[in-house]
Amino acid sequence: MSPTRPLWLTAAPVLFLLLWSAGFPIAKIGIAHAEPMTILALRYTAVLVLLAPLALILRPPMPRTFRAGLDVAVTGFLIQVVYFGLCYLAFKSGTSSGTVAIVVCLQPILVALLAPRFAGEKVSPRTWVGLALGLLGAGTVILSHAELKTQGAFGLICTAIALCGMTGAALYEKRFGVTQHPITANLIQYAVGAAVTLPLALATESTRISWDGEFLAVMAYLVLGNSLLAISLLLAMIRAGEVARVSALFYLVPPLAALFAWPLLGEALAPLGWAGMGLAAVGVGLASRRAP
Repeated sequence: MSPTRPLWLTAAPVLFLLLWSAGFPIAKIGIAHAEPMTILALRYTAVLVLLAPLALILRPPMPRTFRAGLDVAVTGFLIQVVYFGLCYLAFKSGTSSGTVAIVVCLQPILVALLAPRFAGEKVSPRTWVGLALGLLGAGTVILSHAELKTQGAFGLICTAIALCGMTGAALYEKRFGVTQHPITANLIQYAVGAAVTLPLALATESTRISWDGEFLAVMAYLVLGNSLLAISLLLAMIRAGEVARVSALFYLVPPLAALFAWPLLGEALAPLGWAGMGLAAVGVGLASRRAP
């Protein structure tokens, strides 16, 4: 008899999807107030400021070896710098959100292709069917927005490298990651993010910020929802389950992001988009279902 899954892990996929998906339209709002690297540097620095007092009070255990700490840092670099940094640059360059979404949506397929070699996981036929349905559903949502144009090769290249960053992070975490205290893991990962994005912002951007209530709300969400809770849930799910099944959740991100963009950005979801969202949900259900 298999052990009972903890309640938080059962609820983790839903919480992660909601937090991660809402981050896309919210980040798009933020980019109107500041440049990409400036936003990320401020976001990561704010996380460190929040975590530092907790670390001093709770004194969480540090990684037992240098290699364990390095593995946390590598995962953090791939997510915080490569994935987020290049997605933000793509949006700033004028690449449409639909183009970014459809490229990033290839992540589950890429993970499934590489998982047997790099994470030692065999992907079942049912998972492949679910991945295919998820991709079809996510593509349907994006097509319903008629946003499949790009304004240049730079944004598309940034998005493709961002896709590789998130795929690499998932596979690396599954193969080399070990359970660390959440405060310890976040401190290392966001220190890496700040150490890279802050010099980039100072060297390549004006660092001007349009401070108002809207921007403060955006930063509060990106720091607390995206940076602290969503990333912690993602890494915990990867360590607790097969990486291909966890990656399948990303098929629901574009549909849910489109749903959040409705009230936040005034972008209504067309009827075809609702159909695509349902198809993506069926695909994710198949791909993420545990074998008996």
